[in-house]
Amino acid sequence: METQLSAEDRKALMSRIGKIPITDALKLRMTALERGTCTLEMDRDLRYNGIFDSLHGGILATLADSAAAFAILTLTGAKARITTIEMNTRFLRPALGRVAAKARVLKAGKTLAFCAVEIEDERGELLVDASVTYMILRPK
Repeated sequence: METQLSAEDRKALMSRIGKIPITDALKLRMTALERGTCTLEMDRDLRYNGIFDSLHGGILATLADSAAAFAILTLTGAKARITTIEMNTRFLRPALGRVAAKARVLKAGKTLAFCAVEIEDERGELLVDASVTYMILRPK
């Protein structure tokens, strides 16, 4: 399978992603986007700390969910209607600095897509291991 996205596909995806408010609010940065994969980075913002003076788990789950969604959109197309239906998140270490979520689509069918997401810190330490399942909705 071709991993490179066409310039047209990339432009359509970036346009859709740019319209998602949480992407801007959390200052998510796209560092890689290929067919079936996505890497998103974000810097730790102390306003998003949890009880243990590290990045809140809900923010890390949002980062994993977003990376998975964008990886799926590389396969379904930018106009696809998709929604999370299940997510399993294992928090392994505290997030104390910049984090990167690397999402990979394991399988995408007609109605479901399964992703694996790993979130690492700037040293490459695994902080979060997540699996995300999305439903691909029928067009209106």
